[in-house]
Amino acid sequence: MQRKPNGFTLIELMIVVAIIGILSSIAIPAYKNYVIRGKVPDATAALSSKRAELEQYFQDHLTYIGATACNRDTTTGKYFDFICTASSATGYTLQATGKSGTPMSGFTYTVNESNAKTTTIGGVSGWTGSTSCWITKQGGGC
Repeated sequence: MQRKPNGFTLIELMIVVAIIGILSSIAIPAYKNYVIRGKVPDATAALSSKRAELEQYFQDHLTYIGATACNRDTTTGKYFDFICTASSATGYTLQATGKSGTPMSGFTYTVNESNAKTTTIGGVSGWTGSTSCWITKQGGGC
């Protein structure tokens, strides 16, 4: 009488390893994209808030120069540093730059007094663009 062997054969184990490899090759990049998309609002929300502060300052003082929202800010955002340049009494540029060592390194979001929004992305796999909107999706979607 022949006994039935216990356990798995080497072929069965190799098939399982191959399936896990295929699934992880799809899941890991998708997860990284999801993480980056989740951090974009750190920049866009703060820029919108600072823009509103600047507009309120302008309403009160008829100039953007001297507004506290134009101070360099490295503490408000967890993934972005913010800087503002008041180029004149009637013009400014707000910029959010991704902090180095974070997934957002390479992202730069800007907005000016005319509410012209731009995004520049460099060195982030799958994310491209230098466009006239705030890119919030992989592939350049605004």
